[in-house]
Amino acid sequence: MNLAISDTSVFNRLRIILVDTSHPGNIGAVARAMKTMGFSDLRLVNPRFENALTNPDAIAFASGAQDILASAKVVDKIEDALEDCHFVAAVSARLREFSPPVIAPREFADKLVNAMTQPVALVFGSERYGLPNEIVMNSNVLINVPANPDYSSLNLAQAVQILAYECRMSALANSAYLVPKSEVGFQGELASIEQIEGMYQHLEQALVKIEFLDPQKPKKLMPRLKRLFSRAQLEVEEVNIIRGISNKIIDRN
Repeated sequence: MNLAISDTSVFNRLRIILVDTSHPGNIGAVARAMKTMGFSDLRLVNPRFENALTNPDAIAFASGAQDILASAKVVDKIEDALEDCHFVAAVSARLREFSPPVIAPREFADKLVNAMTQPVALVFGSERYGLPNEIVMNSNVLINVPANPDYSSLNLAQAVQILAYECRMSALANSAYLVPKSEVGFQGELASIEQIEGMYQHLEQALVKIEFLDPQKPKKLMPRLKRLFSRAQLEVEEVNIIRGISNKIIDRN
């Protein structure tokens, strides 16, 4: 089906981020998976080899999706890859004790299409080690593909293909996917990842100030708070409120 894609459609808002990729062929295969589903925004964080986007294996495995490679960006840090994103979904087969809420691919896709209008990132880890805990902990949700529990291994391109397919199918099923849904009631602007990270740092300073958090023995307080806030889909004004409260605490002590 040919789609007239608007600037705010899911196809322009979803960014695929690959972290610490080890094999150039996987990058090309991911580009192919993306293009077959209509997505094009690809970022690589610290790939484990030089010239990742022009490597012969990457080009060969792209198999007609070389334009995705040509427009992709390589960065050194995850923060640079997440620039302008307001929601981050980490994809991992390994569950963590302190992770953001765990959802399935279809639930993520429906949320992306029906409840969001700003850039969203899907983050995938390396083939061997997956995603670092810090990246998972700082994400809004953790996506777990409900594969066969006796053999749940997916290669990188397969995982990307599953998520991209679910997002495309959700968009096609939504008769208003070209125009974001309008709902009754106030809807604020979702806070960016940078704004939320700044809030966490500010809140941590305030908690240390009132001796609620011992920096020498932090235990799991901040991971638990991040998990709590990740369920809220914080808006800009809400982040500003938390930072304002933190300011008052710091100023009065």
